[in-house]
Amino acid sequence: MKFIIAIEPAANADTSFGVVVPDLPGCFSAGDTLDEAISNAHEAIDLMCETLIEDGLDIPLGKTITQHQQDPEFAGWVWAVVDVPVEKYLGPAEKINITIPRLLLSRIDEYARSHGATRSGFLAQAARQVMHG
Repeated sequence: MKFIIAIEPAANADTSFGVVVPDLPGCFSAGDTLDEAISNAHEAIDLMCETLIEDGLDIPLGKTITQHQQDPEFAGWVWAVVDVPVEKYLGPAEKINITIPRLLLSRIDEYARSHGATRSGFLAQAARQVMHG
């Protein structure tokens, strides 16, 4: 699953880079280098999602980078996207058989491919959005 992170640039060589995951309230990290900050954010996201699932809660739906950039709290911050395989906490994948019109399936496949997703990933994300809405 992809997560947007906001990175607060280090003020000087003696300070760390702060990282916040706006879509996971309370999830933050830091690092002495930009690479370390991103790596530490990856670990923080993994732990936060594991905890949410264990507590019977859903992983919140994410907003777009554009939506987050409008938040004055993050003015001047740098944005990145990290891919964290949190699906492992949702249980094993199951194959299903569904019936869907060919034209719609073709459009789903085209959309998913153009957005770097798979058919299954797209359908799962669409289902999450509808159930959270």
